[in-house]
Amino acid sequence: MQLFDSHTHLNDPAFWGHEKAYIEHAHKLGVQKMAMVGSNAEFNASAIKLAHQYEDIYAVVGWHPEDSKYFHEDQAEILRAQLQDSKVVALGEIGLDYYETKSPRKIQRRVFEEQLELASKVHIPVAIHNRDAFEDTYAILKNAHVETFGGVMHSFNGGPEWLDKFLALGMHISYSGVASFNSAHDVHKSVQETPADRIMAETDAPYLAPIPFRGKQNEPAYTLYVVEALARLRDEDPDVTGKATYENAKQFYRIDDDEKN
Repeated sequence: MQLFDSHTHLNDPAFWGHEKAYIEHAHKLGVQKMAMVGSNAEFNASAIKLAHQYEDIYAVVGWHPEDSKYFHEDQAEILRAQLQDSKVVALGEIGLDYYETKSPRKIQRRVFEEQLELASKVHIPVAIHNRDAFEDTYAILKNAHVETFGGVMHSFNGGPEWLDKFLALGMHISYSGVASFNSAHDVHKSVQETPADRIMAETDAPYLAPIPFRGKQNEPAYTLYVVEALARLRDEDPDVTGKATYENAKQFYRIDDDEKN
C-alpha cells in the first residue's frame, strides 16, 4: 500500500535532529510521500529545506492564523518568492482560529484574505486551518472563489452539513487521527459521506495521534492508522482507501511520479 501524509510537521521542534529516522519509519509503514507544512517564517523555511533534502517530501508554506499578526509586507514578499520554489506545492496552512489564539480575529481575516488573493494570482492550491470558525472560513473561501485554484480542509472536524458546503466549493477534505476517535461522531458521518475523489489522509504530526496512539506524539508513519480508521468507517478495504487518498493528494498537490526533483 502506498500512502501520502498530506499534512505533517517534521519541521516541528519535536522532530529536530531525528527527521531521517521518522521518514524511514514512515516508509516502512507504506507512507511514501509527505507534505511538510509551514506556519511562519521559521517553519516555512524549514519545510522547504526538508523538501529539498528528501525526494518524496514536498513543502506547503504560508502564515497560520496564530502567527498572522506578524505577517507584514516584508514577510509577504518572502512568501511570494517561496511559492516559486520547485518543491513548494501549496500555500498553507492558512485560515482562521477562534480558539484562544494570540492574533486578533480582524487581523486573522485580513491575512487570510490576502493569502487567498496571492494563491489566486499564482494559481496554487491552499491548505485551510479552521478552528471554531466555520462560518467565517466558509464565507471568505467562497468570496475568494477557491474553486478556481483549489483548496483542502485540513483535519476536517465538521459534520455533513459543513462537509457539503465545502465540497460545493470544489474543495478536498483531509482527515486526521480525529477520525479514529470514538467520540467524533460528526466526523465519522462526514468520512462516510465524502466522495472517493475528494478524500485525503494526514497525521498533522506531532499532534492528533490516532488510536491506538492517542495521547502520544504523532508521526507520519501513523498515516497508516488514519487510513485504516477511514476504511472501517467507509466499509472499504484499506487498500482501496489508501489508494484513493494517495492519488487524491497527488492530484491536489499536482505531483507527477515521473517528475525528477
